[in-house]
Amino acid sequence: MTIVGTNPDAVIGGIDTHAEVHVAAAINHVGGVLGIESFTTTQAGYRRLVSWLRSHGEPTLVGVEGTGSYGVGVARYLARAGFDVVEVDRPNRQTRHRKGKSDPVDAVAAARAALSGEASGLPKTRDGNVEAIRVLMIARRSAVDTRIETLNQLRHIVFTATPEIRAKFSGLTAISLANKAAVLRPRQGNDPVRYTTMV
Repeated sequence: MTIVGTNPDAVIGGIDTHAEVHVAAAINHVGGVLGIESFTTTQAGYRRLVSWLRSHGEPTLVGVEGTGSYGVGVARYLARAGFDVVEVDRPNRQTRHRKGKSDPVDAVAAARAALSGEASGLPKTRDGNVEAIRVLMIARRSAVDTRIETLNQLRHIVFTATPEIRAKFSGLTAISLANKAAVLRPRQGNDPVRYTTMV
């Protein structure tokens, strides 16, 4: 990582990240603000951000908030463009409540945290095997939760159904209940409650 404190030409970036637009700040080696600008969270926006940072000099370090969420894309782009990127912790809620939320102020604070060394954590890259496993685990957890919720609803419908329907579906295992319910093809008759229950 580049040491910026002894380089008067150093430019340090800071980025306050959001879902649609990131706010970036550029500061010099003593923390003076060189500029603040907003950029969309797209490839074109990231290219503009890099060009804007370089328009102030040669950036040596960029502090990015939330590299595990909204900032993952820009942190990854900056790293691939050859920048040293560090993870910046978001200000705690009490500080935000006291001082108010300001994206430009947060961007400058991110840059100054990178400059001072207060922010020195490695950014999360969200790639490779760990990310692949995380995505699969999310999908599996969602599928399991949905399955449990659906089976609970199905059992409750059976509990509150007419005696005829209860007799047909009572005492079945979860798999048998789901399979038996899946193949139902009821015909509409004189009893709308029975029909909608069987559907």
